[in-house]
Amino acid sequence: MTEDVYTGNAAVDAAAARGWLLGHFQPPGDARHSTDVEVKWAIHPPGDRRPQWVEGERRSTMLVLVSGRFRVDLPDRSVLLARRGDYVVFHRVGHSWYAEEASVVLAVRWPSVPGYAVP
Repeated sequence: MTEDVYTGNAAVDAAAARGWLLGHFQPPGDARHSTDVEVKWAIHPPGDRRPQWVEGERRSTMLVLVSGRFRVDLPDRSVLLARRGDYVVFHRVGHSWYAEEASVVLAVRWPSVPGYAVP
């Protein structure tokens, strides 16, 4: 049976799934299962950084700053998200990131493609 409605808390649910709230990795039949889009609620302590550069990216991404100060490094520039609501959108571009301050970021990626987990 498919569940059509799910309610929860982003911070609580994110802790159980490395931040991911919606995507292909949620169980089939769960309202949060999608192969079209992924949504992540990411809580970063100051100084947190992506351990390696994303290579061969096939997805599009939108990052929205909820709180803090967060830098997104792209091949040709860095984008600083410094005010609540600042965001960046990039398509099929390698990237990395760095939390200049404790930050909360909402990430949306599409499509939801298996195999991108960083160890």
